[in-house]
Amino acid sequence: MHDLLIIGAGSCGSAIAARATENPNLNVILLEAGPDYPTLSETPADIINSHNNSYTDHDWGLKYSPTQGRNVPFPRGRVTGGSSSVNTTIALRGIPEDYDGWADLGNSAWQWENVLPAFKRLERDLDFGHLSYHGDAGPISIRRYPKEERVPQQEAFLDAAEQLGYPLCEDQNDPQGWGAGPQPMNKIGRLRVSSAGAYLAPIRLRPNLEIRSQSTVTRLLFDNKKCIGAEVLTLTGETKRYEAKTTVLCAGAIMSPAIMLRSGIGPKKELEAHGIATVADVPGVGKNLCDHPALAVVARVKDGVNINRDDPIIQTILRYTAEGSDKRNDLQIEQISFAGTEKSPPAFSIAAVLEYQYGRGELTLQSADPLVQPNIHNRFCEDDRDCNRLVQCMKDTLRFTESGAIADMIDSVIFPDPIKGADDETLATLCKRFSGSGYHPCGTTKMGPTTDPFSVVDQYGCCHSIDQLVVADASIMPYVPSANTNLSCIMIGEMIGEWIRTKTGHYGL
Repeated sequence: MHDLLIIGAGSCGSAIAARATENPNLNVILLEAGPDYPTLSETPADIINSHNNSYTDHDWGLKYSPTQGRNVPFPRGRVTGGSSSVNTTIALRGIPEDYDGWADLGNSAWQWENVLPAFKRLERDLDFGHLSYHGDAGPISIRRYPKEERVPQQEAFLDAAEQLGYPLCEDQNDPQGWGAGPQPMNKIGRLRVSSAGAYLAPIRLRPNLEIRSQSTVTRLLFDNKKCIGAEVLTLTGETKRYEAKTTVLCAGAIMSPAIMLRSGIGPKKELEAHGIATVADVPGVGKNLCDHPALAVVARVKDGVNINRDDPIIQTILRYTAEGSDKRNDLQIEQISFAGTEKSPPAFSIAAVLEYQYGRGELTLQSADPLVQPNIHNRFCEDDRDCNRLVQCMKDTLRFTESGAIADMIDSVIFPDPIKGADDETLATLCKRFSGSGYHPCGTTKMGPTTDPFSVVDQYGCCHSIDQLVVADASIMPYVPSANTNLSCIMIGEMIGEWIRTKTGHYGL
């Protein structure tokens, strides 16, 4: 029997494995459903290449319904490093209000002053590491593209932002910062700095760590109301059992609740509908799904403007606050270097992204079969507060197409269709019909006190209803932070990993 069983070697699980195994008295096993590449020479090009996402080779093949009547691909990483191995390598933290808001909901351990040391500990900021709110010696290297490395459309985006009156923000992780500037990114040249490379590579020889890849968890194992491990399906079709004193579920905001539901932890009526015996009736499992709704303006470029699909997909960003909003930096606009397919006319897009979502979706099971993916319903822009702010962001995004150097590159806007106009009503219809995910799902096993009937875990990740079961990933976030979530996930791994390492008794170790 192991002391600690970690399910999922993604952004959170990798960090927890690294911190927990610093305690030589803890024997840790880390399970990953996808493949593992122990060395850089064994790592496929789609994972190394940070200039674009990996969309298919290391993907779960999920589908989701962002709005009514749609069912589209929902890429998530299925490999050591999880989505950090396939994503856009944006390294944003969010703002202090995000985490203070979590604390206000009964999770005082997550106040900004408490999570800032974890953010500093995880990063090696190559530009601003000397500042008091940054780290300079962590495993995740972060840098920003300087002017001489930015592709023309990305530099033109910053020119347009200046023309439109937005301030320059050189460090988008300045806790009080806002405006347009270079994206902080966890990449060095073309190399993606994933959690697998940053956290797992240096610890693989630790004698108290075992990594098992190609191991899909089918269900958790229990002794009454105590979790004692997990059942696993291997690549060869073999079923195995791994037992441990404490199990930490780090499978992400989609797979963590799905595993809990298949194991009998969730809303009793839903479990009964699939013939699953109820271990614990927990109404919040799979509920409270939140994300970053987004829609993009697509523009065809003029003859002579070079669109190279091998360029970095993103380098710059604008963060700002919607008019009349009390949620600071609740909007983002991002220049995407290319759009369409290789066969379509050269084009780029400018994404409008809502960073604070009032509306909530849900995740439910299609089947008790662990090989059948869950239903994912985001319900974007059904809440008028979300729709109205995304409409404003779209209008602001359209202004970029008419301003500064970016306007000089554009031949025509092809979405939204200019013939149909860009009034509030027309844009609202588009947002309700076509908005999609920023691919930052969270909240589906949210943390909170027991007085919240829809909380699933406490502020330390410990499941309210099942002993020796911890959840530590984006699913415990009460709501999505106002930033791409990868750094926030790693921070969660740092926080809970340190608690496991230093407060073993609290976790039954």
